[in-house]
Amino acid sequence: MSEAVSATERGWTTGVAPGILPFFGNAIALLRRPLDFLESLPARGDLVEIRLGPRRAWVVCDPELVHRILKDPGTFDKGGPLYDRLRGLMGDGLVTCPHDAHRRQRRLLQPAFSPARVAACTGLMAAEAASVCRSWRPGQRVDVTAAMIALTTGVTSRLLFSDSLDAGRAAAVRSCLAVVVAGLFVRTVVPVDALFRVPTPGNRRYRSAVLRLHALVDALVAERRRGAPRDDLLGTLLAATRAGGGAGDGQGDAPLTEREVRDQLVTLLLTGVESTAMCLASVFALLADHPEAQRPLTEELDAVLDGRSVPGPEELARLVRTRAVVTETLRLRPPGWLFTRLTTRATDLGGHRLPRGATVLYSPYLLHHRDESFPEPDRFRPERWLPGGPAAAGTGGALLPFAAGSRKCIGDTFAMTEAVAAVTVVARRWRLRAPSGPVGRPRPAATLGPRSLILIPEPRAHLPGRASGPRAEGTRTGLPHTGLPHTGLPRTGQPRTGLPTAGDDV
Repeated sequence: MSEAVSATERGWTTGVAPGILPFFGNAIALLRRPLDFLESLPARGDLVEIRLGPRRAWVVCDPELVHRILKDPGTFDKGGPLYDRLRGLMGDGLVTCPHDAHRRQRRLLQPAFSPARVAACTGLMAAEAASVCRSWRPGQRVDVTAAMIALTTGVTSRLLFSDSLDAGRAAAVRSCLAVVVAGLFVRTVVPVDALFRVPTPGNRRYRSAVLRLHALVDALVAERRRGAPRDDLLGTLLAATRAGGGAGDGQGDAPLTEREVRDQLVTLLLTGVESTAMCLASVFALLADHPEAQRPLTEELDAVLDGRSVPGPEELARLVRTRAVVTETLRLRPPGWLFTRLTTRATDLGGHRLPRGATVLYSPYLLHHRDESFPEPDRFRPERWLPGGPAAAGTGGALLPFAAGSRKCIGDTFAMTEAVAAVTVVARRWRLRAPSGPVGRPRPAATLGPRSLILIPEPRAHLPGRASGPRAEGTRTGLPHTGLPHTGLPRTGQPRTGLPTAGDDV
């Protein structure tokens, strides 16, 4: 059935966003009130025309149309302002590469994210989670965002580099990623290259952060080449640079180039550290704002862990409410909240003819806040994802925190496992409360999540087998052996990130 016939049967509607300004288009509204602006668009139609600077673009507001885009990557390829900017950072890594290069790259990286490998990483995930909260004290003001970035940096770096990323370089990676994430958003909504070539302090910070991140990764690769082989993702990539290495499956793929090795490492660093950290920070922000959701969560943790400090793969599988808390957070506050695609040919979408090279946007945040898919979409209701709950039976494909189709996030299972393990370890020890008033909704940058979330930990003193105070309990975690060397990351639990807002960049 053709797209045009489907559009007639469905009765798609199209419209134009209000408030288009000369030169800036809708960029001012996107920068000032991005979430409100997106939520206003479905009233204009299923496919709504906007302006990103002087460029025309179309926002897809209906989940069925979004799935058509994601299931047809040959027509709706990775491109548009977001990926134009990301390629300056990631090159043509797995996230940003064009459709015709994707299959080769995914085959190479897929074994690192197999169910067996993810299960084997549960111990290191729990170990990193325990380490970031071990030094917390009752009543202390803790930068939870910074702690979660330290946690995900530790997990991701061990997956990629084993123990090669020492404390100093881990801090440098976090600093670079903070600047890059803040700068990407404004470069996406105002895609005017000349504006970002002006040597303003923000532009200089951004370029310096990109160059420094590339230099850090290049140094790690050079050191590994001089040392012994390791069974980590860097080792897999280096093996694939040799003749016949390809995807490691005998299918004749060309060897990876040195640039491709760096592109993949930078891609996995950015996506593995930033997105999961923002998800975890949002989990604890929402729990602080909704204490009624904490009691059933901690009751489940106490029952399933039964005196253990940390979960193994078997326990994680039984933590259905904990997983529901993470899933509801991904619905309410998806870290990846806005994406772009570029049409490779003229095509019909929602009854509208799009030319070749058209920019198309979709927003998981917008889809996740539609009343038609999720009743009371602005409420934090983890129970909707419990077995038998209203969302567990299906949401019409509206839940898309990891995309869909052949370009679905390769690390979706890894990220969910890491998030559930981290929430389990932290919530097992502490309740986190806001120092004053609700935390509220975060302001998005390239990702969505609280940039500097300050919470106060209160110990769960009734835990079985707990010694006197959090310090004593934290030194006897009973952490399983991970089989992987340690990163040497700082154990303060609250390194400073200095995260700027998107508006600070230019």
